[in-house]
Amino acid sequence: MGLFVDIKKKLKGFSINVSFETNGDYLGILGASGSGKSMTLKCIAGVETPDEGIIVLNGKVLFDSKNKINLKPQERNVGYLFQNYALFPNMTVEENIGIGFVGSKSKKEKKVKEMINLFRLQGLEKKYPNQLSGGQQQRVALSRCIIYKPDILMLDEPFSALDSYLKEKLQTELLELLRLYEGEVLMVTHSRDEVYKFCKNIVVVEKGSSILIGNTKDIFEDPKIKEVAILTGCKNISGCEVIADNKVYALDWDITLEVEKALMDNINYVGIRAHSFEIIDNIHENNNKNIIECKINKIVEDVFEYNIMFENKNSNIKSDNNIILYKVKKEEWDNRKNKETLYLRLPEDNLLFLK
Repeated sequence: MGLFVDIKKKLKGFSINVSFETNGDYLGILGASGSGKSMTLKCIAGVETPDEGIIVLNGKVLFDSKNKINLKPQERNVGYLFQNYALFPNMTVEENIGIGFVGSKSKKEKKVKEMINLFRLQGLEKKYPNQLSGGQQQRVALSRCIIYKPDILMLDEPFSALDSYLKEKLQTELLELLRLYEGEVLMVTHSRDEVYKFCKNIVVVEKGSSILIGNTKDIFEDPKIKEVAILTGCKNISGCEVIADNKVYALDWDITLEVEKALMDNINYVGIRAHSFEIIDNIHENNNKNIIECKINKIVEDVFEYNIMFENKNSNIKSDNNIILYKVKKEEWDNRKNKETLYLRLPEDNLLFLK
């Protein structure tokens, strides 16, 4: 059945205008900080009220402005994992888990014990939130959400409160824990890594509006829109002009790129991800299509790779956007004999054509 959302709400500085639906697969809402992602979740949960629109969950109308329906949060059967987990500091682990459960004392005790075992919280029953690690707090908050079997589980930036070195471990852990839950999952994040790991489908939100909806891998492969390319991690984007059916001129990089497939007329930008270049060691043994001779400006060492900032050596164009980033594995770069001369190809399959 799934979740259907089509709402509008005016906020200070911008408005929310979001529309999407789920189909049983995990759905991510991806957007920059302040784009209205968390507000969307709050409207679904009933914590905030849209100005107009409709929200339907598994056939049950949660909100309908035309028919003046606005169910209270406790009537919506929505599990909401807040950014900071929102555990009650004066309650123990078992009290926090059982706070929202309705039933007899014995039934509640049995259910809380079941959650303690499922979420590997044995021995922490009498501890308070400030005595727990970040990962333990997250497990307590998640078990509190799941105990009453909500129709949808909403995760609001679930790793933003954690130290970076903990995140990878806890992401794997959370993926395992979510298998214990059988309903819909909706995750809000500004992290492309998180949304790629967790969500089969995504809604991209920009300044309050949903601008693209689709399969996560498809959108990362072909973002279609400049703002979506940026959110999915593309560092190199140039304004462009389509000059023929199969040629596009990149204005900032001063290079004409030639492709096999016919280009759409409404393309305004061309992009390429920093890992997607191909090193050409001998320019004379290759056709020189889509190749830039690089003027290297700076090389910054990372843990496993080098970040090489360069511009087109044969260009006289001065632009704020003419610096291009190339990420190369350390081993590949260190084994090069000639580090002064660098030719890079922009492979057609790796080019992003954007509106």
